[in-house]
Amino acid sequence: MKILLTAAGLAGVTGVALGAFGAHAFKDTLTAHDGVQTWHTATLYHLVHAVAALAVTLAAGNVYFSVAAQRLLSAAGACWLMGLIAFSGSLYLLALGGPKWLGPVTPLGGLALLGGWACVITAGWKTNAPK
Repeated sequence: MKILLTAAGLAGVTGVALGAFGAHAFKDTLTAHDGVQTWHTATLYHLVHAVAALAVTLAAGNVYFSVAAQRLLSAAGACWLMGLIAFSGSLYLLALGGPKWLGPVTPLGGLALLGGWACVITAGWKTNAPK
């Protein structure tokens, strides 16, 4: 839990920082590589999943969740954090003119993001929370 909470915080900080860098410091480079929209997409998914990872990390300690549901929520957070590194990270690099071999990394990151949501769905069925 401590590691996931720290990682979610780091993901939030880096998402905000990279959004600002994209709007200011990297603006000319992104424009030159036609990467402005790609950068926006990377930042959006980065920040959304940073918040989602924070939420499931905090929720995993809820007494209404069974041990299985708590583990699934922790797994969701881990999937999202790995997914945002692969998905958003590859998009950030591609937007800056990075190597084209990074292209196939993006959908792998997307699969990790989807896997996190699948963990949340499964955790919902395993919860002890009142209906």
